[in-house]
Amino acid sequence: MDETVDDTPFRILSLDGGGAKGFYTLGVLREVEALVGCPLSETFDLIYGTSTGSIIGAMLATGKAVGEIHDLYRKYVPDIMKLSWPSQKSAKLAELSDEIFGEDGFDTVKTAVGIVATKWIEETPLIFKSDPCQALGRQESFVPGFGATLGEAVQASCSAYPYFHRKLVTLPNGEKIEALDGGYCANNPTLYALADAVHGFKVKPGALRVLNVGVGDYPTPKVPFLSVSTFLALCPSTPVAHKAFNVNTQSMAQLRSILFPRIDTVRVSDAFTEPTMATDMFEHNIDKLNLIHRRGRESYGRQEAAIRQLLS
Repeated sequence: MDETVDDTPFRILSLDGGGAKGFYTLGVLREVEALVGCPLSETFDLIYGTSTGSIIGAMLATGKAVGEIHDLYRKYVPDIMKLSWPSQKSAKLAELSDEIFGEDGFDTVKTAVGIVATKWIEETPLIFKSDPCQALGRQESFVPGFGATLGEAVQASCSAYPYFHRKLVTLPNGEKIEALDGGYCANNPTLYALADAVHGFKVKPGALRVLNVGVGDYPTPKVPFLSVSTFLALCPSTPVAHKAFNVNTQSMAQLRSILFPRIDTVRVSDAFTEPTMATDMFEHNIDKLNLIHRRGRESYGRQEAAIRQLLS
């Protein structure tokens, strides 16, 4: 395999999925942005995201500041998550996508990006990428994002079926892909990002620097009354889906440490055991979401020295 001829650091930002808990991610990233003193699209050579991480990652890759993303989350996420029916959630998600991305394609990003979704029929990963070096084969026929818009890719990555409808992506060549949440294949997308860096961009492992930001781990909230949302939450598939996403996240982190033990990596995702921190990916109480955001900033503080060294 060909490798880069120098040891210039290649920095990767990998963002986990987790619905409304993305407020934690934004808390961490607020401090990271303050540390580096510039848009994160200028700091990281590759940004990968799954589900809520794909929304944040795609916006960062287009040059948006963390504060601007936080404002959009405060405006939209509570309204999306408090809706009862999958059709309502999906429609509101599409509205958010239209406001943020419009018809922008993958040619608008300022740094390489990967957005992780899952193919419903084939039961395989579906990764929307921006740079031909990420093709890992069939490079000559590579089309950024398969020709989909950033908004379509993000909606696909966030379509946590059965809570949201699956996303039908129609490509410019007429091909239709039915997609659902990337959390079903890689809720922590770090391994996919490393594959792109090592085998696509031909970066030597010693030059890689990885910042992996999760969404935190919280006690399960109690269900107060029987509404439509409560009924869905009580369905047997719901706790299984939450558990599957969490297991997926941890297994990917463990595999990363086994397969790439010498790559400089910092993972930020603390566990919170206080009953007052009980929440899930459908949290819509803005006071709780603000608290989760503060916890993210505090988590950054506990690892500031390691992150400073990683990005120096």
